[in-house]
Amino acid sequence: MRPWLVLTAAILLASNPAQAAPSIAKAPAGTVQGSESAGMRTFFGIPYAEPPVGNLRWRPPVPLAKWDGVRPATELGKACFQPTSKLATVYNPASPPPMSEDCLTLNVWAPAKAKKAPVLVWIHGGALQTGFSGEGTYNGGKLADRGLVVVSINYRLGVLGWLAHPELSAESKDGISGNYGLLDQILALRWVHDNIAAFGGDPSNVTIMGESAGALSVMFLMQSPPAQGLFHKAIAQSAYMITMPDLKRDTFGQPSGESVGTYVQQHLGASGIAAMRAMEPKALLEAAAKLNYSPWASVDGKILPDQTVNTFDQKKQSRIPMLAGFNQGEIRSLTILLPTAPATAADYEKEIRARYGDLADAFLKLYPATDYRESMLAATRDSLYGWTAERLVRDQAALGQRAYLYLFDHGYPAMDKAGLHAFHASELPYMFGTFDKLGPNWPKIPATATEQSMSEAMLDYWASFAATGKPTAKNQPAWPAYGATRSFMHFASTPQPASELMPGMFKLNEEVMCRRRAQGNQPWNWNVGIASPSMPPKAAGC
Repeated sequence: MRPWLVLTAAILLASNPAQAAPSIAKAPAGTVQGSESAGMRTFFGIPYAEPPVGNLRWRPPVPLAKWDGVRPATELGKACFQPTSKLATVYNPASPPPMSEDCLTLNVWAPAKAKKAPVLVWIHGGALQTGFSGEGTYNGGKLADRGLVVVSINYRLGVLGWLAHPELSAESKDGISGNYGLLDQILALRWVHDNIAAFGGDPSNVTIMGESAGALSVMFLMQSPPAQGLFHKAIAQSAYMITMPDLKRDTFGQPSGESVGTYVQQHLGASGIAAMRAMEPKALLEAAAKLNYSPWASVDGKILPDQTVNTFDQKKQSRIPMLAGFNQGEIRSLTILLPTAPATAADYEKEIRARYGDLADAFLKLYPATDYRESMLAATRDSLYGWTAERLVRDQAALGQRAYLYLFDHGYPAMDKAGLHAFHASELPYMFGTFDKLGPNWPKIPATATEQSMSEAMLDYWASFAATGKPTAKNQPAWPAYGATRSFMHFASTPQPASELMPGMFKLNEEVMCRRRAQGNQPWNWNVGIASPSMPPKAAGC
């Protein structure tokens, strides 16, 4: 099983109906009744598609027909089916949320007097395997307090959302399969386009935002032809632009999406897709997990025409402003991504030189043997998240778009004592302002002026970017756009603008990716450092 399958904790959004008044929104999709309290309207669990059950399992989502009457929208919809983590991590929830295949719903937070307000659509993380739009950390109230209409969405996960298979491709008029979770996201954005004005939102000013697999989804949406025109800015937090499987061909040392689906079907003992559609969803998920099935989007030529790096190299992605970044301690909570450490520094250096060849000196300068355990954390962080964040803003800037880079490097006593300084996803309670909605294993954030100031700053920067394409914050420094000086915002004890992020980091990782892509038989992902295969030779264009 891939190591980041437990990246989110399902802690339900707090609500208090006793203190809220009913609120009606008359949308083209149908009329819904939510709640209004303290100048904020909330609508939870609004369906945007037919339930993908029975024969609709592993098909593109079907828009929900307009309903008659008034649909209640005061309770969260159920989470999409997903495995329950058996590992004790910082991300564990107090309890898992209720789950169902009938899960394609969304939530809306809107200022009571909103009219043509900027719209922010949140896509949760969880490795395309776990997660829930109703997680407490993702409460959109404080972002909505800054004048936004905030939407969070569910999408199909795991084997139910991303399975490719020859039979499914044969059913499709386009001859493709898989990517159903991405199609769910696109349909949710279409719903926002068609309906958000009824909640006070402006469909011509929509920002998509996600973290981890949510940020991965942001990149997919930026390259997917059916998604174009449905959003106008993007925020990607801890995205990873790693190798994608091809739907029908083995590429970059990875099996095709269809061959993985066939393997799953055969090892489940199912005669075909019809038999798999008849399986109970929980049993299907558990059986697939035992086979180490890991969901991924496939390059199918239609929904995802090419590898993400190729699409961005060819300048075929969305031409929109972008904000992207990563965390200093990404891998401190994801150490399962690391190989076993060597016994000594000398062993580490020997392995690096054997694997990296002419790039070994550059690698060891960035990730030295003197503190090789820290170097292993940094090298894996950069190959996944650091290189991706900088590549995104570089590519958007090259299109003439405003692009902003950040490094989240903020710590506090409980976090640092646990050895988790600026760990993966640790920025989320700051930019959502949800210190009080964290899981039981999350290091407790102290109620101090310093922590509150950081949260207020991030809420301001993120909300203003969603509104205008330029991040600004009250009583905080100006955030310079990425450019020739490689400017970025360093969120350490306070936000401080800086330049030249981690000199040499981007250049090395770009070279490694380029060589592996040119050779064609190695993926570029977390096979880095002492886990790297022998480095391909210098290639034309690299």
